[in-house]
Order: sequence, then C-alpha cells, then structure tokens
Amino acid sequence: MNHLIAYQDRTEAGQVLARDLINTKFETRPVVLAIPNGGIPVGVEIATELDADLDAIIVRKLQIPGNPEAGFGALTSHGALLLNESLVRSVGLKQNQIDMVVQQTQDQIDRRKADYQGLVGIADLSKKDVILVDDGLASGYTMMAAIESVRSLSPNSITVAVPTSSESAANLVGEAVGSFLCPWVESGFIFAVANAYKNWHDVPDSEVIEILERFRNRRYTLKG
Repeated sequence: MNHLIAYQDRTEAGQVLARDLINTKFETRPVVLAIPNGGIPVGVEIATELDADLDAIIVRKLQIPGNPEAGFGALTSHGALLLNESLVRSVGLKQNQIDMVVQQTQDQIDRRKADYQGLVGIADLSKKDVILVDDGLASGYTMMAAIESVRSLSPNSITVAVPTSSESAANLVGEAVGSFLCPWVESGFIFAVANAYKNWHDVPDSEVIEILERFRNRRYTLKG
C-alpha cells in the first residue's frame, strides 16, 4: 500500500485480509480467533468470507504495580501466562507481587467472559487451522501471548492476520508463526494502530456481543 490511510474502517480491513486469505489451502475448516475488542469486527469479515468458525481469545496485560500503563507480561482466557522475564528482573518484582497481579488479571478476564454471555471460548482448537486476528500490532506482545496460548492447545497450524503493524512487531510475530499476513507495515519511531484507519472508534462490549450473536445465529440458520 502506498497511501496514507490504509482502510476506511475495521470492516474494510477484514475484507482486505479475507481476499488475501481466500486461496490459502487449509487442511481443516479454519477457526478465526479474534482478540477483543477491536479484532472482532475484523475477524468476522474473514470468518464469513472463508466460511470459517469464529471465536475470541481475551488477552490482558499484566500491569506493573504503581504503573498501570506499563506491562510485564500477559494472560489469556485460554490460560496461558507470558512474562517479560528481563523486565521482571529489571523492575525487581517479587513472586508474591507477580502472583497478586496474575490473580487480579484473571478476575478481569473472568468478568469479561461473563459479560460476553457464553459467546467466547467455545471453539475446539485441537488439530485445527487457527487464524489469529487483531485490528493491529503495536508492540506485538498481546499477539505473542495469544500465539503461545493457542500453541499449547495443539492446533494443526497458526496463521496471524492483522491489517497493520509496526515493523518491530511484524518481525517479532512473523518469526513466531508459520504464516503471517499484514498488508500495512510501518517503520519509524512513532506508530499507532489507529493511524491506518480513516474511521476509528473504541469498540464497546455491546458491539462485540452483537457481532458474535449475529454470526452464530446466521451460521445456525445456514446449518438448519
């Protein structure tokens, strides 16, 4: 891409990714596993076009005590814990501090899963071709946690598909999976996922629930 704004919105971004993925030869019916909240409107377009299943994986940053903007790792709704060991050592976090933050973060994930009314975490990923989706990668650390979480469930393959990424995150994530798709990679000191979109908004939980319900209802109707 060679223009300033890559996508009108997340819907268009998902459609672009879907067109790039449509000829991929998956061995199984893929599962699109999107990271809420912004990854859901991207992922539903891919799942619809590929006739894939759609599910979500919740990933939460482990916040450094006293500095909520900074994280020393991540925890996922599939139970994977990923720690930035070098940062843990440099900050001087003790094991009891880590355990406390992990428990607090697990409680946040449990509440979020409850908010999604049983619509999250229902797909069986074992021996499936999994497509991990978000609306963009800044540091890539959230996606790395998702990758490790899915890998522990013995999938057939893992593909990461995102509309935009920083160059450093693209390199990090691209080396971690067999297939990495990102049409809009930006280099430079300053990067923001929102800059790739003309129309950008924070996706509320209500929109996530609506998208997942509509997709599941449509799939049930087609099967019926």
